[in-house]
Amino acid sequence: MSTEIPPTRPSRRGVVATAGGAALSTLAAGPAAARERHTPEAASPRADATAQAPGTVPRGDFDFTDGSAALTPDRTVATACQFCNANCRLHVDLRAGRIIGVRGEKNDPVQDGKVCLKADLMPELVYNETRLTSPLRRVAGKKGSDESRFEEIGWDEALRTIAEKLLDLRDRGEAHAIANRTTGRMPRGTDALVSRMFAMLGSPNDSDVGPVCNDAGGDALATTFGLGAFTNGYGVDAATGAEDLGAARHLLFLGTNQAETHPVTFEYLLRERRKTNATLTVVDPRLTPTGREADRWVAPKPHTDFALVLGMLHHVVEAGLYDSAFVDHWVLGFDALRVHLARHRYTPGWAAEVTGVPEATIVEMAEEYARAKPAAIFCNAGISHQLGAFDTYRVLAFLAAVTGNIGIPGGGCNFMHNTWPGALSLPELTVETPERRETLPVGPDYFAESILTGRPYRLKAVITQGNPLVASANSRKVREAFEKLDFYVYTGLFMEEPAKYADIILPVCSGLEMEGVYMRRDDRAIRWQDQVVPAVGDSKPDWEIWVELAHALARLDTKRPSTDWTNAFPREWTDYQKLWEQFVEHTPGMGGMSRERMRERAEPLRWPCPGPEHPGVSTLFADHPSWYEAAEFLDPVNKGKRFLTPSGKIEITTRDLDRRLREAGHSALPVFYTHPEVTGAHPTVRYRKKTFVTNPVNPHAVTHPVELGVPGNDDVHRRFPLMGVTGRPSVVHFAEVTHWTRTGKQLNGVRLVQIHPRTARLSGIGNGDEVTVESPRGTVCGTALLWEGIREDTVFVPNTFSPSQQVGDLFEARRYEPVNALPDDGYYDNLSGQQAYKCFACRVVKS
Repeated sequence: MSTEIPPTRPSRRGVVATAGGAALSTLAAGPAAARERHTPEAASPRADATAQAPGTVPRGDFDFTDGSAALTPDRTVATACQFCNANCRLHVDLRAGRIIGVRGEKNDPVQDGKVCLKADLMPELVYNETRLTSPLRRVAGKKGSDESRFEEIGWDEALRTIAEKLLDLRDRGEAHAIANRTTGRMPRGTDALVSRMFAMLGSPNDSDVGPVCNDAGGDALATTFGLGAFTNGYGVDAATGAEDLGAARHLLFLGTNQAETHPVTFEYLLRERRKTNATLTVVDPRLTPTGREADRWVAPKPHTDFALVLGMLHHVVEAGLYDSAFVDHWVLGFDALRVHLARHRYTPGWAAEVTGVPEATIVEMAEEYARAKPAAIFCNAGISHQLGAFDTYRVLAFLAAVTGNIGIPGGGCNFMHNTWPGALSLPELTVETPERRETLPVGPDYFAESILTGRPYRLKAVITQGNPLVASANSRKVREAFEKLDFYVYTGLFMEEPAKYADIILPVCSGLEMEGVYMRRDDRAIRWQDQVVPAVGDSKPDWEIWVELAHALARLDTKRPSTDWTNAFPREWTDYQKLWEQFVEHTPGMGGMSRERMRERAEPLRWPCPGPEHPGVSTLFADHPSWYEAAEFLDPVNKGKRFLTPSGKIEITTRDLDRRLREAGHSALPVFYTHPEVTGAHPTVRYRKKTFVTNPVNPHAVTHPVELGVPGNDDVHRRFPLMGVTGRPSVVHFAEVTHWTRTGKQLNGVRLVQIHPRTARLSGIGNGDEVTVESPRGTVCGTALLWEGIREDTVFVPNTFSPSQQVGDLFEARRYEPVNALPDDGYYDNLSGQQAYKCFACRVVKS
């Protein structure tokens, strides 16, 4: 399915606000902004463009807060918004110690003074009656039940209880049974402290949020180019003076709804697009606000982007649209790729049959991308949350490589990644650390598998900084596992679902209550954030909790001298400035990223930035001295290298890479497969569940090898004829945390299930009807939103809703079961661990 989007100019009031927060701007129009847009209302239902957006106050010509004694701030603090990867700088105004306003940074050309409506939700995390304010201990009730009861305890007692459990497991030879899972909300660098502690305990299981977020893109970039990071930057490259992503002549978006997930940086791209007349293609099974800004909206079947990109790549190669000079000089394996594409007949015609996108559209997409140089690819969770995420990203990297769109401003593979680009490092441990067992398979749902089955071993103590009951696939299974878990520590802001399973609950600070850094993980851009208000109650920032836990271990450990712990975790590291100094000193490529330098900047500073005079790198792999200098600082072995692979070139395929990937069932030249619940009986995957091998992408872990190309069938669709996808409810929400704000629940507290009108009519469903979405795994409820901008065979079910979100009770909002009751956790990317949220067989019935 493909739709050419005529140039329209829809209202965007209330989404992106100006620096003062009073006037509300519109997102920029497309390349033909001067032309009047007209899109059929049936394809893009929306309110009258003149209507006031929900939650906004009508503005007159005068601002009567200006000059008000009560509303003139007596102090303003510069910090950063932490609700998405746009990484907006916030100027927070205070009067008498209370927050009275939030403004954007005018002097950042990318931000341009803008913030989106989520900026006003940051104070609502501070001033929130549902906040956890002191440590709690379970005293009654079955784990997970509403009868769970907790009592307040002090920090010393809480940390002592945790330390006793960790040391007991270690002393019984079960350190491997201890696990931690970090989250994107956590202050940068906390995971380095967790890793340090786990090394001293002897546990390998300190994991991050990547497999439920965006690990696959970084893994594919590291495999192909040698560094797993978003390749280009927003704004001007300070080293060359050239505009980077704003210089793109073509923008190819796959599985990324940036208007709602990265609104401020997306607006920057649209502003620059006015100057360059860049074309924009958006690939998404449903029409989103991002697709509304596109020249072409392409709606493939869910979970078939892999085939779409293979078809594009085949045409680029066979039609001779590749950059032969760049390929000859910088690419290894091009000839093998050409043979591979031809042998498997991954033609645009084949891709059309798999995806439902017309062959002519696939050809046009390939030619437009290849000829528009520079052209930039953007991806997000829509690609990451697929069964073949790693291989799909690899093929996208090949497309950029063979067209010469790597290492140039305005190009690149801009795959949103979720962790710091290159681990933040602390001084090497000087104490002996035990040998560790193999890490559990990547993918946080393996926590549940381990607890329930004991394979390859059983976890007995888990600490989390996120909400695995909402984030992980197959919510029922995860709940069952946490009911049976011996010891669980929940850290968070609110009494979310997992807190009801906890033995100890630890209250943490929100972003405005602490000093630190925040990162636009998209383009490696880092901001310093100053603390705006004191910590609420007795809450603590995460890094301080881990330092204090180490000191609790020091007091109780009978097998190590206490100085082993106290020297490894100096108490001065509870001061983030001191901790950051250690990161700057010991992390490759960070020598120029001092607190002082970042605090003075209106714009963020990009990593890598090896010295105080270095401007930071915007365009990775550029044939420019600033990149070569940074690359060498990352690792001396990179001296003289443009690409940081063993060969110094882009590696499509090498003998060693192919050998390693084949051990897990893959190959350096990817072959197509997809989720078994995609309609059409396409080739799929089978897991060898009784076997573990070293994960070739994450060699610290093991994984189940797979057999690819297993014939699929459509049996499941006899009862469940539709394909469901999950995603963010709207621009209002970021993960689950915004559901704990009054504004968030007021604006978007109803789960709106998007279904095509013709599909709804067949089931007797009308707009606004209460409906139940059923899959072979479970059911969730919602309200039908009839939407012509979605494939007729596809249903969109918003995620991040959950039954503990009590803030919505004020608005009589329903408490919903997590959407992840619907996907099948048995299907995942066995290389990155990425969970397959983007397709599940389902049906929708009227409740």
